[in-house]
Amino acid sequence: MKKLDMIYEGKAKKVYRTEDTDLFIIEYKDDATAGNGAKKGTIVGKGVINNKMTTTIFKMLEEQGVATHLVKRLSDTEQLVKAVTIFPLEVIIRNTAAGSITKRLGIQEGTKFETPIFEFCYKNDEYGDPLINDDHVVAMKLATREEIATIREMTLRINELLIEFFKERGIQLVDFKVEFGKTAAGEIILADEISPDTCRFWDIQTGAKLDKDRFRQDLGNIEEAYQEMLKRVDQ
Repeated sequence: MKKLDMIYEGKAKKVYRTEDTDLFIIEYKDDATAGNGAKKGTIVGKGVINNKMTTTIFKMLEEQGVATHLVKRLSDTEQLVKAVTIFPLEVIIRNTAAGSITKRLGIQEGTKFETPIFEFCYKNDEYGDPLINDDHVVAMKLATREEIATIREMTLRINELLIEFFKERGIQLVDFKVEFGKTAAGEIILADEISPDTCRFWDIQTGAKLDKDRFRQDLGNIEEAYQEMLKRVDQ
């Protein structure tokens, strides 16, 4: 599959057209950002790790009936995916308190929620990806009520599957961010990635953080944490 012009470049990936209008190529980068781009750096090997992890996890989700944009992994850093129009929404699930919710609501880090907290953020760097609710989403025409219901149902199912998947590998899934897209046929499917960039992973035994918080919080051993997550996912 031939890579044509780049149509999008984000903080962690580039997206290219192909000769087939129904297919894109995603290239994963080693670039790392935090605080909506305020902090920038490089995590060596991150692109390879996130590509491999996402491929493995998306295949698992597909086997469990969750539709994703993944077609196949093309190389260490590239994936062939279905072309979708991305909803400008970051969909967040919080199983345990960490990150912004601890600052926003004063909840102590590590507090486990009885049921997962579902959040929407408006995917817009100019406004700092603000937290919004269903009414905002509909009023801004980012998605319909029916689309919101589908996204919510899919995300909660993904959470159930991921919790069990990572638990078997000695990892606590603290929270994660996913994105969804719509195909030309109108099907809503999981897009983007599932990796240490987009999830918080804590070692069940030690509590060690094995995700991008090591970069955000200057904890060190960033590459080692990403490599450890790939090792566990691929076991």
